[in-house]
Amino acid sequence: MDKRDYYEVLGVDKKASEDEIKKAYRKIAIKYHPDRNPGDKEAEAKFKEAAEAYNVLHDPQKRQQYDTFGFNAPGGGFGGFEGMSMDLNDIFSMFGDVFGGRGFSGFGGFGGDRGGTRRAQHRGNDLRLKVRLSLKEIRDGVTKKFKVRKDIACEHCHGTGAEAGSGTETCPTCHGHGFVTRTQQSLFGMMQTQSVCPTCGGEGQIIKNKCHACGGTGIVKGEEVVEIKIPAGVAQDMVVNVPGKGNAGQRNGINGDIQVLIEEETNDTFIRDGNDLIYNLLLDFPTAALGGDVNIPTLDDKTVKIKIDPGTQPGKTMRLRDKGLPSVRGYGVGRGDLVVNISVYVPKALSRDERKALEEMQQSDNFKGDNKTRESIFNRFKNYFS
Repeated sequence: MDKRDYYEVLGVDKKASEDEIKKAYRKIAIKYHPDRNPGDKEAEAKFKEAAEAYNVLHDPQKRQQYDTFGFNAPGGGFGGFEGMSMDLNDIFSMFGDVFGGRGFSGFGGFGGDRGGTRRAQHRGNDLRLKVRLSLKEIRDGVTKKFKVRKDIACEHCHGTGAEAGSGTETCPTCHGHGFVTRTQQSLFGMMQTQSVCPTCGGEGQIIKNKCHACGGTGIVKGEEVVEIKIPAGVAQDMVVNVPGKGNAGQRNGINGDIQVLIEEETNDTFIRDGNDLIYNLLLDFPTAALGGDVNIPTLDDKTVKIKIDPGTQPGKTMRLRDKGLPSVRGYGVGRGDLVVNISVYVPKALSRDERKALEEMQQSDNFKGDNKTRESIFNRFKNYFS
């Protein structure tokens, strides 16, 4: 099935509210639920497609990244739940709250065995980090190492939460289903509701002898050195999502993510304008009048030579093509330029001979700008600030 726009999948407008997105997903999930369409692979594919779309659009941060970059968002994009292999049980576990509980009455519950048994899988919390990058690192992309303090799998029990040889047994409250069903009288007759089992937390199993090191959670506090690859072209306040590197899930559950907030270091030489780099060149008056060659710095600490035409006016700009910053993962208009803004330096103090020479030049018509020159300079400044 070709990948479709997430808003199209759910049938909502790009300005849809969170509640509208939730209602749209619930409607599609009920229509294509595997229990309603047993053995129908097309319905199952549409069910997963809707879950993937909801996974992104109901999360404000992921939705913002998707609206900005589409499927090419930093951190690997959104396809297939950001790189994780998700089965139906994962989807049911993640989005059961959409239906007011862990399943919906009449379908035999959310579960891979269709017999009503469904065990929850815990997901670890996400972590958030900040990273400061130079313009050169932003241009080239960079891999950063962080020592992160987070929840890790307990080494003593290998994340199971149980002492060696202990294992688990079926929960006596829900009998392995992971949820409990309550029936009560209402104005509309007898109503059934399902909720997470309070004894096993939705797992369907309880530990006979809890691990003494982690207390049965399967996780402990620890440290891990994490390598995070930052793609080229990122910008201030952009968030790069790194799947599976966050806190470990309880009892060998799903790891959370790490969200890396980008901060740009101030550069003393260049100003960033989107993908362009701006360099303010201050020419001396003789070079502006006579012309000549000038060396311009680059991010590589090297220089590139540009030619200044005779009679160059203040406010003129020159572009060095493809000397700027790239777009993130190629999403956008490509690599930017190095834009040179030219100003002319006027000395504040003059020697006697310099003053005399300038006074003589002042009498020449060549040193008096005409209306055409003044209009040209005015238009350059107007365009620059518009």
